[in-house]
Order: sequence, then structure tokens, then C-alpha cells
Amino acid sequence: MKEPAVSADPTQTLAFDTSCHLFDGCGFPAPGLHSFLFQPLFGDADSNVYFNKTMLLALLGSIIIVGFFWAAFAKPKVVPGKLQMVAEAGYDFVRRGVVYETIGKKEGEKYVPLVVSLFFFVWMMNLWSIIPVAQFPVTAIISYPAVLAGIVYILWVSLTFKRHGFVGAFKNFTGYDKSLGAVLPLSMTIELFSNLLVRPFTHAVRLFANMFAGHTLLLLFTIASWYMLNGIGIAYSGVSFVMVIVMTAFELFIQAVQAYVFVLLTCSFIQGALAESH
Repeated sequence: MKEPAVSADPTQTLAFDTSCHLFDGCGFPAPGLHSFLFQPLFGDADSNVYFNKTMLLALLGSIIIVGFFWAAFAKPKVVPGKLQMVAEAGYDFVRRGVVYETIGKKEGEKYVPLVVSLFFFVWMMNLWSIIPVAQFPVTAIISYPAVLAGIVYILWVSLTFKRHGFVGAFKNFTGYDKSLGAVLPLSMTIELFSNLLVRPFTHAVRLFANMFAGHTLLLLFTIASWYMLNGIGIAYSGVSFVMVIVMTAFELFIQAVQAYVFVLLTCSFIQGALAESH
């Protein structure tokens, strides 16, 4: 079962009451925002200085990724072992399939470490959703995708100014094209708003929304399976449990896709910053 998340108010109940079943006279304990809030493991939530479950998962995920690649490449061999082979396959997939294809080999090589790190970090944060005990995707908390998107945004803007200068960067962000004539001011305003505000927002929200929705569905069917485990409701509970399995498999696919999309957009931004014209 999903670990009961708790609301910021300790007087409220857990995510769902395990003693509540269909035909017991209690309503269905539907998941909500309270399912995404956790009590601090230590520290004080009121003072905003605390350490909770999602922070722990993010820290553990970072350690796992660093440990994996350290173990794989600490003593690289000409004939790679299984661990090195898996690490090389993942690294090469991102380098050739994402960076080279989007930015190009010559310009993109220097950004491979960043993009590889982003891909595996996002993927690991997503994977926590289906790992026993953890069972929560860190990226379902908007602050994590927002910070990652913010890092990409800062890199993209700084690269644009560095490559094109102030005037060139302004033209890059506004899509300046004098052939547009009278509609040029309107076009530039829309492009500026879209590039500098909408792009980073959608970059973060795309990842967050998918993981938030996926976890909510998993939680919904998991709670329903337990809630209907009573009397004739057992038949419905079985169907709901099958959906848990189906959604878990589907979520496993989505987790990888969302990591891929996040770094693909990252490379697209970098390529746009380095390109001579748009």
C-alpha cells in the first residue's frame, strides 16, 4: 500500500483510513493534495527549516546515481564488465541520441555531462514512485522540476548573450524579422513573452504535471483496491488491483519518457542559444 502521506495539519487523518471499507458506512477516502504533503523527518515545518521524505529521496537518488557511475567508471576496462556496459549504454544513448542529434557533435560535446546528469537525475526522481517503501515521485513536487528548469533557463539565457551579444540576444528572444512589417512589434512582444516566461514555465510544469497525475492515479486505484475489499466489493477490488499493475507498468514507461523529454527540451534550448538565426 502507499505510505500514508500526511497534511501539514497533524490533527487531520492520514491519506486514507485502513479500517474504512465499502458498505461500512464511510465514504471513499479519495487522494488529494494531502497525499503530497509529508511531516518533517526532523526540523520544524513552521520555521521552514526541516528535512522531509522528498528531500531524503532526492538525496538518496543523487547518491545512487553518483555511486553507480563511480562504480562503473572508476576502473574502466577495454572489455567492459556488465556494470560498465550498462553505464556506457546509458551515457551513449543520451550523448548520441539526444545531444548530438539536437545540438550537433562539435557544439554539443561540452554539454554532454550536464545533459546526462539531468537525464539520470530526473529518471531516478521519477522512479521512486514505483520503488517499495519510497513510493513517491520526487518530481511530483513542483519545486524540484522548477529548480531544474531554472538551471536550464539560466544556462540558455547566458549562452544566448555570450554567443550573440545584447542586440543579437534581443533579436533571438524576440524573433526579430523586419520582413514582418507592421505586425513586427506585436510578433516581437509575443515571442519575448513566450521565450522568456512561457518556455521555462512549461519546461517545469510538463514534468511536474505528468508525475503528479500519474501518482494520483496510482494512489487512487491502490486506495480503491483496499476500500472495496469487503463483501461483494471484492470483485471490484480485483479489477482495481489489476489497474494498479497496469498503471504501474505504464508509469514505468512514462517516467523514462518524461526524463527524455526534459533533456530533449534542454538541448533544444541550448541549440537555440547557439544557432545563428531563428
